[in-house]
Amino acid sequence: MAVGKTAIGQQLAKQLRAPFVDTDALIVENHGSIADIFAGRGEHAFREIEARTVARVIEDAIATPTVISLGGGAVLDSGTQQLLARCTVVYLECDPETVSERIARNSGRPLLAGDPMSRWMDLFTTRRPVYERLADLVFDVRHGSVSELGRQLEEALRELPEGAAAIAKETAAAPAVPENVALKEEVEQ
Repeated sequence: MAVGKTAIGQQLAKQLRAPFVDTDALIVENHGSIADIFAGRGEHAFREIEARTVARVIEDAIATPTVISLGGGAVLDSGTQQLLARCTVVYLECDPETVSERIARNSGRPLLAGDPMSRWMDLFTTRRPVYERLADLVFDVRHGSVSELGRQLEEALRELPEGAAAIAKETAAAPAVPENVALKEEVEQ
């Protein structure tokens, strides 16, 4: 959370002329705010909704290469992990100092109630091994504007052995995204 997955994902999708889907935004659109889901139905219900949403997005993206932004907890679901094997997964890496500044500006995250940075560090410590295991690419987002990071990420994806061939294929309008690019960041709801 607060790493920039939505902004960077949108920038990458724009560069690649590919669709962009933010799974958290889809959940909010179809089920109401994440905070309300947590408060009214609990984290378990949210995770079930999240897993179904991610599965539908990945299945829909099979025919159309897509940049997908996932919430940080989405990757903890074993079914989601299996689906991500079809995607090029990018782990957006950032430092606690940068995240702290961003979290301070947005306090409406249910899993960060109380001491946000302490909760963030706990979640990150638990989730980091999963992110690293699933990632095809670890991408540092600490320095640079969104457009610079988007260009750097596109370059890094082109350098991936399996991504290079997929990006090099031309579609009618633009280079294709390697399979689907699923962006996940250090911690999300």
